[in-house]
Amino acid sequence: MTDSSPGIVDLLGVLAYAELAAFLRLAEDAALLAPTLNDRAALGDVAATEYGHFRVLRDRLASLGVDPEEAMAPFVDAIDAWHAQTKPRDWQEALVKAYVGTGIAGDFYRVAARRAEPAIRGLVDEVLADESRSEFAVDRVRAAIDADPRLCGRLALWARRMVGEALSQGQRLAAARPELAALLVGEEGEDQAEVARLFASLTEEHGKRMAALGLTPGP
Repeated sequence: MTDSSPGIVDLLGVLAYAELAAFLRLAEDAALLAPTLNDRAALGDVAATEYGHFRVLRDRLASLGVDPEEAMAPFVDAIDAWHAQTKPRDWQEALVKAYVGTGIAGDFYRVAARRAEPAIRGLVDEVLADESRSEFAVDRVRAAIDADPRLCGRLALWARRMVGEALSQGQRLAAARPELAALLVGEEGEDQAEVARLFASLTEEHGKRMAALGLTPGP
């Protein structure tokens, strides 16, 4: 697909709004849930990185002659709904969401980018780089579980809930945006086996993140 095809515009639009929404939610979690000033600053740094990614995507859309707001608009309700349904209650839940929830969304976008031109694939990889977020969240969640092993079960359930909501929203988006769905499963979008393989892959990557946190993936 070319840079300006509807599927690519959808991909850049959904990713741009996802980055903007992540910035806003992470900044809120840093202000309201972080137990120390160091934690607040660290999560604030992650939020600032997300905003930088949003600006890169916004500028790329504009360079293609696309209004960034129009490109993002079809995805606002779904992404906002996911954030509303997965609002963390405490610092540990915020960390798990920052790592697991954002991670599975990133997997979704990376799969879509595989059918794009190299420049778009490189852009998607750039804005989804999450090394600092991963290290930040994993270290703190593992330390919290070591200090209180009872957290393990609750956080594992929380992570499964987030992923279930993310997969549901992803399926709804793919159904509503056929051009985006074509990026995910090819032109044969009705191939249920291909869809099943896609979501099995997403679930496998989720299991790896859960293991990194010291949590049990569950069924």
